[in-house]
Amino acid sequence: MSIAFRIPMSGRSSDERHRVSSPLELLFDLTFVVAIAQVASQLAHAEEAGEALARLGPYFMVFFAIWWAWMNFTWFASAYDTDDVPYRVMTLVQMGGVLVLAAGVPAAFESSDFTAIIIGYLIMRLALVGQWIRAAVEHPDGRSTAIRYASGIAVVQVFWVAFGFLPVDARPWLFLVGAALELSVPLWAERPGMTSWHPHHIAERYGLFTIIVLGESVSASAIGVQNALAAHGFSAALVWIAAAGLVLLFALWWLYFLEPAAEGLANRRNLSFFWGYGHYVVFASLAALGAGLEVAVQAGAEHHGGSDTAVEYAVAVPVAVFLLMLYVLHAPLVSEVVIRPLKTAAAILLVLLLPLASPVLGLVGVTIGIALVAAALVAATLVDRAFAARKATALRDE
Repeated sequence: MSIAFRIPMSGRSSDERHRVSSPLELLFDLTFVVAIAQVASQLAHAEEAGEALARLGPYFMVFFAIWWAWMNFTWFASAYDTDDVPYRVMTLVQMGGVLVLAAGVPAAFESSDFTAIIIGYLIMRLALVGQWIRAAVEHPDGRSTAIRYASGIAVVQVFWVAFGFLPVDARPWLFLVGAALELSVPLWAERPGMTSWHPHHIAERYGLFTIIVLGESVSASAIGVQNALAAHGFSAALVWIAAAGLVLLFALWWLYFLEPAAEGLANRRNLSFFWGYGHYVVFASLAALGAGLEVAVQAGAEHHGGSDTAVEYAVAVPVAVFLLMLYVLHAPLVSEVVIRPLKTAAAILLVLLLPLASPVLGLVGVTIGIALVAAALVAATLVDRAFAARKATALRDE
């Protein structure tokens, strides 16, 4: 397929038909597989060492850096993807920055050394600011917004460079300041006029990133099985926990794609920040679930399914957070959520209560129970939809 060397960067239509992710966007996403795998692995090691709570701060900080890097590219591409040679070269530079960021994940997680992540961000930001400047030059109607983005991103990047030279003890609080500044840039930049992002394209991009994070959870579970087999050999507990983990991940995938986010974003574009920013918690919870499943598989093989409440909550809490956020993000977006609030609340309550029954059920029983709750929520939602469809058909026939 041939491409033009250069196409003027005008805002793409927000109602363009059949807008889907480009092959370049899919390639770009693959660079984040490495970064997510790194941070999930670090959290799993912390959970194995019994330091999960102490390491949650570094986990959320590093995951924010990964997620925000993806966000910056995704929303710009939805509005201004020309797919010409300069655009592709700039994307290549950003991909290089992501890989540098991924290399710095272990150091940031273990010792709050963000040097490599800052360098990775600097590389990405040089390319991204260049893209926004190009948009400002070539798209007069969106010039004010593009200039705000370029200047805001550049100023915050100066903050991050300074962050690397500040005392380690002060970094957690300063990171919150930096994160708040990052989140503020789009809110400020879009005031003169909203960029022409495409609702169906954005919903698909978020869905693809959800699949990437779920894929990392599958990979983490497989690593847990591998390590457990090498250390303890085959056991029934290992099989049951691994199978329950797969069912659980499949059920969460099913639930996510039941909600019609694209239509909601098209009808209520003013809620895009709420929906887009809130997905940080969705993605972080799914990555944390992968770490929990990896540890659960190994613990089940080691203790042959005995009680381990800490490990069980490492699975239960991310699932509960995911279910809660799935409802919270879609309730304002659509006229009626597909997954009913009472069923969601009941599922969350059951998931959080199951580890308390660990002395009776054991790790295997609790993990299977959590998977069954998620599967039951899928089944109940499908029954609701089928009933609603039959009722609508009957009303039309009258």
